[in-house]
Amino acid sequence: MEPAAYGAGKAGGAFDPQTFIRQPHTILRIVSWLFSIVVFGCIVNEGFINQPNTPEQFCIYNRNQNACNYGITVGVLAFLTCLLYLALDVYFPQISSVKDRKKAVLSDIGVSGFWAFLWFVGFCFLADQWRVSKEEDSPLNEGSDAARAAIAFSFFSIFTWSFLTFLAFRRLGEITFQEEYNTLFPNSPPVLP
Repeated sequence: MEPAAYGAGKAGGAFDPQTFIRQPHTILRIVSWLFSIVVFGCIVNEGFINQPNTPEQFCIYNRNQNACNYGITVGVLAFLTCLLYLALDVYFPQISSVKDRKKAVLSDIGVSGFWAFLWFVGFCFLADQWRVSKEEDSPLNEGSDAARAAIAFSFFSIFTWSFLTFLAFRRLGEITFQEEYNTLFPNSPPVLP
């Protein structure tokens, strides 16, 4: 097995799509990406309803525009973040500097933890607004399946992003001490196999 630095082999290796797709963090990013599509798609498609005698649209979550706007914003930004970090995961084996790899993994830890928190806030906010709208016995029955789906997938996203944070921490722990070795022996000749 070749030595690795922060969860990747030596820089400059060929890209293998099958190996890339089978990695747990890649699978979780794709799942998180799909969950974000479901959340903002449900809210955009069926999250706004018309009142019977007015042309104005209301958010299905307790007529609170902020709830719909938050769900859409978090969903779209999570979608873009997943794409960005999928691209970074593709590029990661090409990074030759251990310090740059460390920065990439540390940013992954911070961003994944931040998104887990945002999804937790989103789940709590949407679920609370849905609960209040159901207690008022309002006639907002159309789109209720989509509203519940957005809440459910917000809940699932908490766990996918939390597990991505855990995997990034584990990836950070898979150090070969290459950086420390280079610090101790800066001009050492390469070791021949």
